[in-house]
Amino acid sequence: MQTVLVIAVGGALGALSRYGLGIYLSNRWNHGFPLHTFLINIMGAFLLGFLHILFVERLNVSPLWRLGIGVGFLGAFTTFSTFGFEVISLLEGGSLLTAGLYTLLSIIVGFSGVALGVGLARLL
Repeated sequence: MQTVLVIAVGGALGALSRYGLGIYLSNRWNHGFPLHTFLINIMGAFLLGFLHILFVERLNVSPLWRLGIGVGFLGAFTTFSTFGFEVISLLEGGSLLTAGLYTLLSIIVGFSGVALGVGLARLL
């Protein structure tokens, strides 16, 4: 029961963070490319890689905290389902180039974010 509660609280905080940051970024960027979702996914990818290494290899953080932050907070913070919906919407709207660019950048920069987070955490 404790695990479920920790993941639920982390998830609620992650979803609220995603919503607030998404609104903030959307109000500053309105050029067809879903920058808010892209940046949130990249930040989430980086944080998951960084915190996993930091928590497991450097700080020995308890599994309960790791679940609350990794599965709960970051699971709700990142927006892969939103990313998928936005790609389909761009395709249906005839924005093939933007959809392709968004998909490629999300994958390449997302994986790079994880690798950067892992590498940075291992340097500490």
